[in-house]
Amino acid sequence: MKVAVVGATGMVGNIMLRVLKERNFPVTELIPVASERSVGKSVNFNGADYTVVGLETAVSMQPDLAIFSAGGNTSLEWAPKFAAVGTTVVDNSSAWRMDPEKKLVVPEINGDLLTAEDKIIANPNCSTIQLVLALKPLHEKYAVKRVVVSTYQSITGTGVAATTQLENERNGTEGEMAYPYPIDKNCLPHCDVFMENGYTKEEMKLTKETKKILDPSINVTATAVRVPVVGGHSEAVNIEFESDFDLSTVRSLLHNQDGITLKDDPTTNIYPMPIYAEGKDDVFVGRIRRDESQANTLNMWIVSDNLRKGAATNAVQIAEILVKKGLLRTTLTA
Repeated sequence: MKVAVVGATGMVGNIMLRVLKERNFPVTELIPVASERSVGKSVNFNGADYTVVGLETAVSMQPDLAIFSAGGNTSLEWAPKFAAVGTTVVDNSSAWRMDPEKKLVVPEINGDLLTAEDKIIANPNCSTIQLVLALKPLHEKYAVKRVVVSTYQSITGTGVAATTQLENERNGTEGEMAYPYPIDKNCLPHCDVFMENGYTKEEMKLTKETKKILDPSINVTATAVRVPVVGGHSEAVNIEFESDFDLSTVRSLLHNQDGITLKDDPTTNIYPMPIYAEGKDDVFVGRIRRDESQANTLNMWIVSDNLRKGAATNAVQIAEILVKKGLLRTTLTA
């Protein structure tokens, strides 16, 4: 199988290569793709070196699968060009997520909806993935009515420039700023750009994507905060259901949900934290408790590595479903 990774030299691209190797994805030929300044560089994958190529070259090589992590503008321009030569694209940007003709996929929730006609498939926002995965079994049992989510998001969601800023601040070194303010010893209620309604794009992604993936009737309101953390995103989530719930059943449903690890024993200080989520593929859930201020309402805490399940792992899992269902060109013509 000929697999292109677009944005292979970036932070998420590197993790994608690692996840492809870890999960033994059937790559017979890797095509690492990056911007012109990286063309000609070498990328090591599974013990072999591959030369980075540009987008035009990659399209001409007609890969069976292209996993994109190169920004929305790149995806808007180039994903259709890959699709036109028969490549199936899994895109990690926000470019196609709300397109009504493109599927927005978390494999454990709606991967079964994929068909051979889906040539451009959208990977949800990192903070959305961990939220909807935890909501899924609860929504099926109790019907989620409204969600209030406050995020505590890793600087890795911004990229290398943000991690460099944090390191510079901690070392007392001057350097370029990824954020308008210091991030060390600080929290910025500012993820992505502000919109006319006063919310940021990140906050509205949580609202819109949850509706598209799970149920358009679910009301979601969000506050997204950037924190000086590397390991992953955390979310404090308040969920109002249509009906009452049993806490032991809630824990059982979450425990049995694929992709969820329950860490919920406050008597022994067991709860999810990004320091434990880093490098792992599961979504971790804990601090499960009834909201005593309102009927039919639950509080819980959700943590996940935003570069893995929030980006690279989810994209590779989508690709695995395409292989399993025989939806890629290589599989169809083998």
